[in-house]
Amino acid sequence: MKTKILWQASELQKNKSNLFKYEKFLSSKFKFKVKQNYKNLLSWSINNPKNFWSSIWDFTKVRGIKNKKYERSNIFYKNKFFKNSKLNFAENLLSKNDDSKAITFVSENGFKKIRTWKELNINVHKLISFFQSIKIKEKDRIAAYLPNLIETVETFIATSAVGSIWSSCSPDFGINGVIERFSQINPKVLIICDRYFYNGKEINVIKRLPLILNKIKSIKHVIIINYPNSSFLKLTKIKNVKYIRWNSIMKIKSKFFKFKKFDFDHELAILYSSGTTGKPKCICHKSGGVLLQHLKEHQLHNEIKENDNIFYFTTCGWMMWNWLVTALASKASIVLFEGFPMYKRDDLLIKLAHEEKITLFGVSAKYIDTLKKSKILKKKKYNLKNLRTICSTGSPLSEDGFKFVYKKIKSNVHLASISGGTDIVSCFVLGNIYEPVISGQIQNKGLGMDVDIFDEDGKPIINKKGELVCKNAFPTIPLKFWNDKKNIKFKKAYFNKFKNIWHHGDYAEVKKSGGFIIYGRSDTTLNPGGVRLGTSEIYSEVEKFKEIKESIVVGQSWDNDIRIILFVVMNQNYKFNNELIKRIKSQIKINASPRHVPSKILNVKDIPRTKNGKIVELAVKNIIEGNKIKNKEALANPEILNDFKNLKELKY
Repeated sequence: MKTKILWQASELQKNKSNLFKYEKFLSSKFKFKVKQNYKNLLSWSINNPKNFWSSIWDFTKVRGIKNKKYERSNIFYKNKFFKNSKLNFAENLLSKNDDSKAITFVSENGFKKIRTWKELNINVHKLISFFQSIKIKEKDRIAAYLPNLIETVETFIATSAVGSIWSSCSPDFGINGVIERFSQINPKVLIICDRYFYNGKEINVIKRLPLILNKIKSIKHVIIINYPNSSFLKLTKIKNVKYIRWNSIMKIKSKFFKFKKFDFDHELAILYSSGTTGKPKCICHKSGGVLLQHLKEHQLHNEIKENDNIFYFTTCGWMMWNWLVTALASKASIVLFEGFPMYKRDDLLIKLAHEEKITLFGVSAKYIDTLKKSKILKKKKYNLKNLRTICSTGSPLSEDGFKFVYKKIKSNVHLASISGGTDIVSCFVLGNIYEPVISGQIQNKGLGMDVDIFDEDGKPIINKKGELVCKNAFPTIPLKFWNDKKNIKFKKAYFNKFKNIWHHGDYAEVKKSGGFIIYGRSDTTLNPGGVRLGTSEIYSEVEKFKEIKESIVVGQSWDNDIRIILFVVMNQNYKFNNELIKRIKSQIKINASPRHVPSKILNVKDIPRTKNGKIVELAVKNIIEGNKIKNKEALANPEILNDFKNLKELKY
């Protein structure tokens, strides 16, 4: 089948690119031959890890004390980059101190607030003074239960400035979800917002506070932020906890603070796995590795430049929030959106991209599909002349999704589908400006990342589906899982399947061109008749039906085999009937294969999803097979799982 090129950069764009500047930089340092050839650059970066990562430090002008030493180990996760090097993550994010804008906040109802670089620096220093006054020490945990506010960014930067460890949950996590996560890490400080808004509805968060404090006794100080442009909500206090409002901290006279340089591997943040198969894993990330990897991805893969306006639709409970915030280290400004992305109008975020002159617009594949189905972008209403890059992640972007972006959003734009995870708080595969964008494919591996696809025997395969792996060490390997003695859970998560190779758990394929296709999570691949099939091939066909709002497909153990079950949610004004079932089956058979055709297609009200919008196939598989779901708090709508229990249609 012929591949379709949807976009490629002009020679002028390539010549003005950060990637080209970086090649010339390598030429001056290492006698590297400049070719404007990504595969050549990728090969060099993988074969020369010490020089490559050192060059990223130098090219992106990291502030710190660099020791180029790379300590190799036969154990994958014990390789050490920049041994004895030191830096302060916050100092690198506070990359400017002038009156230009650093952060823009926009709520769903259009309320807007801007923080300049000077104001950002002042506020961070006030927070540092407050942390010092309450005797916060290095490696103390500071937990944030916050919406996507400017204050959230400021507290994160201040936390890293003093060497403490940040951890955050968005307020759409219920009380149990917050307790389940934060109780594992024993934070000393909790930062909470009194409320948030979603699709016009006000949700009171502060009333949850006493229940949280009664369960997490380590919390001794609570910082309360008032939601922007709102009055104060009533607070019920409990004993032995000190409370302070944000406004009071902002009245503190900030003292001069000399940024202490911490070890390259110093703890930065604890992120949580979003699965539903047990307690969330507490993944502890390193400051130096995260900074370098993000700088590489921002500047070399996404062409972020000084004064750019970077937007990603995310909550602070998802790793893409961390990814977005680090864009400050590239002297770019960031745009935070809080609320429902289609509040009162389906094209709300596109309107935001127009008004805020967004240069990098990041959304989920699900958002692009929803936008496509809404048909709101029939006519070109917006001027997106500043928009250079559109990023998509969260789930595989279908070929139709790729085509829709170029047809209805912008024809001359770099569409960078990216894939990585909370586990590495970065990407394994993503875009670059040298190579063309091919419909349905992620362009290539990240620089310095020896990513491959293995078959079940651990052998590399091309143009066939298998397991996504990384064969070399990289700086964002997590430091550890919190409370994981002897790294037992850590090793089981990534190194059980293939010896000394990072096994990521994605079912994927690499093309001869170097492009990648992600088919879904390995643990949710379908195995009818013993043949492995990716769920994305079914979704890409079902998405074409205007009658269907969304769908979820799982494998059900049945009669000593696996049979495919497809659940669909109908759009308004359409009926679920046998004629639709026949058309769906026929289209899947023709465009995917007879093996992909579901044995049963059932209509449901809604589909379970995580807080950051990912559908949870494994939870549905477990529920229809009668297994217990252990981590329901990871779900945005756990009550919907009841609709999948004991379905009579799945008894025969």
